[in-house]
Amino acid sequence: MSQPQGFSSRLTMMLAMLSMAVGTGNIWRFPRIAASNGGGEFLVAWLVCLFSWSIPLILIELGMGRMTRRGSVGAFVMTQGKSSAWKGGFIALVAAAIMCYYSVVCGWTLRYFIASAGGALTGDNSVSYWRDFSTSLAPVLPHIIAILGATWIVARGVKGIERATTIMMPILIAIILLLTGRALMLPGAKDGLAYLYSVDWHRLSDANIWLQALTQNAWDTGAGWGLVICYAAYMRHNEDTALNGFILPAANNIVSLCAGMMVFSTVFTVVPQLASQLASNPQALADFPALQEAVQQGQVLNADLVQRTIFGAGNEGVTFIWIPKLFATLPAGRLLMSFFFLALFFAAFTSLISMVELGTRVFLDMGWPREKAVWVVGVAGLVLGLPSAYSLDFLHNQDWVWGIGLMMSGLLFALAVIRIGVTKFREEQLNHEHSDIRIGAWWDILVKYLVPFQAIALMLWWSWQVRGPGSMNPFGIENIGTILFQWAIALFILFLFNKKLGVLKDVSAPDLEANRMPPSIP
Repeated sequence: MSQPQGFSSRLTMMLAMLSMAVGTGNIWRFPRIAASNGGGEFLVAWLVCLFSWSIPLILIELGMGRMTRRGSVGAFVMTQGKSSAWKGGFIALVAAAIMCYYSVVCGWTLRYFIASAGGALTGDNSVSYWRDFSTSLAPVLPHIIAILGATWIVARGVKGIERATTIMMPILIAIILLLTGRALMLPGAKDGLAYLYSVDWHRLSDANIWLQALTQNAWDTGAGWGLVICYAAYMRHNEDTALNGFILPAANNIVSLCAGMMVFSTVFTVVPQLASQLASNPQALADFPALQEAVQQGQVLNADLVQRTIFGAGNEGVTFIWIPKLFATLPAGRLLMSFFFLALFFAAFTSLISMVELGTRVFLDMGWPREKAVWVVGVAGLVLGLPSAYSLDFLHNQDWVWGIGLMMSGLLFALAVIRIGVTKFREEQLNHEHSDIRIGAWWDILVKYLVPFQAIALMLWWSWQVRGPGSMNPFGIENIGTILFQWAIALFILFLFNKKLGVLKDVSAPDLEANRMPPSIP
């Protein structure tokens, strides 16, 4: 098997990696989580977690990808030995499981872009449109289009990924900047930004804010997913690993901030008007069960209540119900809404491409031809994603099980570098002769102590949140039992096929036996 092709330039590599990192979590999850956790206080914790979680793990993935020129399974075999193939396999399996339902979400965004551009989706029918769409078989076709489209691009190798991301990412960034600029000119922008950036320092003692900030970082940077390591395998030998490890998460989080400013400015402009309309027409509350229930419980229908209802509506509620209503009240609202869903589709689709590549990379490292490997992954994703396309409960279950699995993936990466030797890894793979900046010993402390602590703490916290009667039911939607049940099945399969996973092509026996770091491939 020939060595992997490489990205043609640093720019195309960074665009590809940024397209992997920027996804729906930046645009639909970040504003909601920020609003629910105090705005400015959340931003402080979120920025701290960027340095305590995202950057250390991204540097690990960049270093391991550059070092081994393999995906997660191959990297673990080459640095830990054949017996550790299951660890890289677990990382790949978690990302592949996410790929199956993420393709469904990507399909939603495609359908909503078409509906908003064509006029089928309006602010008046957003509730019924989402209800009719999500409770039917309609999500199946866009899911199929999304997963097969991503598979077709990955089948063309690195050059196919380059072409797709160099077209989509500039358009995505331009749309985000356009929508953000338009939102900042709205009359409520000042109040929205004040809420987003005002910090109540006393609230930083709330552990929940820190846990939510860590969760958001894990989701919106792609750190620890195993995606970065796949693209890093295609880096040129003289790339500055350390600098790239800072640029990628920083650029990703700037996109999140832009999305936050866009949504906050829009919400604080539109909500007073919307609250007034609902107050004068109580019958309209029937379209908003959560808002109607709050009013029936005696809460005053005002802008503050509507705002809290919007941000408490969940990812789907904010994006597919409230966003159309908000944009509908603005001049050129249909055009702005179309741009929003186009940006959301590009963000989801480019992230989906990286997930398909991750699964494909596992088989490439085992000697499969790309043409065969990519279609096995694509067809499997299509079939295994169908239950999520049919049932929101199933999708939420998969999101819960494998979302927590990402914490385990991050922990496995940290433990791998600890076994190699944190200082040795830093000096040989991060502070190499082509690095413009040097990573200090602070990184060693983060990887050895803080990253493992954060991963374990977050998994325990999520489990604690769903404790109670029935929490060990293996067929529940969001509980401890369903995590343990599905993880046990995954680990059993990985242990069963560990020997086959550990057989790589073009890897020398001495490297495997000595568990030493092989040289980077020029």
